[in-house]
Amino acid sequence: MVVGRLIWLGHSTFYLELDETKILIDPWINNPKAPQSLPDLSSLDLVVVTHGHFDHVGDAVDVMKKSKDAKLVAIYEVASDIASKGIGEDRVIGGNIGGPIHTGINGIKVALTSATHSSPQGSPTGVVIIGKEASIYHAGDTGVTMDMKLIGEIYRPKIALLPIGGHFTMDPMEAAYAVELLKPEIAIPMHYGTFPVLYGDPNTFKDLVSKRVPGTKVVVLNPGEAFTF
Repeated sequence: MVVGRLIWLGHSTFYLELDETKILIDPWINNPKAPQSLPDLSSLDLVVVTHGHFDHVGDAVDVMKKSKDAKLVAIYEVASDIASKGIGEDRVIGGNIGGPIHTGINGIKVALTSATHSSPQGSPTGVVIIGKEASIYHAGDTGVTMDMKLIGEIYRPKIALLPIGGHFTMDPMEAAYAVELLKPEIAIPMHYGTFPVLYGDPNTFKDLVSKRVPGTKVVVLNPGEAFTF
């Protein structure tokens, strides 16, 4: 059996290995919580960006220039903006919220989902990365929304990566409600502690989920720590 691997690189940045595909989500790799040691990012297959805020689009252009064979998926306007910065239209896949986007890479599909937030370009999104091994939901920046019930029912994500920091996104209480709507096997908190304003505590989130959704396991990662599935 092929094992998938997920590494939290701080804030909302994750490195994912799924179906022998190397994926980087919200590539702000120089964030204040980034680990000293990073996985090899010079041979990525796919980069996914949820929206155009600096702490999510981050280092996408630099990463794409180093990983010269990688494709990038994002909402159309964000993808076009990145393409214009020396990447080229042939390496980006601009889509919109709806049915999955076929990436052409090892059968991996990406569904852009609604997010209640803002973005300098296009609409903010979450993403469901769909492979044969599993589906992984990265909520991007969002408040809790009833759309998460549909995401859970349609895509049945094994793992949900959820912001818990508050102020700009869900806090631990809202994120626990999101887990109840999604019903993933695993929930992993993100987007907390990077700045003082992001006050959400992962242990509070874990306690709330254990009471509301005892069938979901909360995994709290340290930056640089890997979770295999």
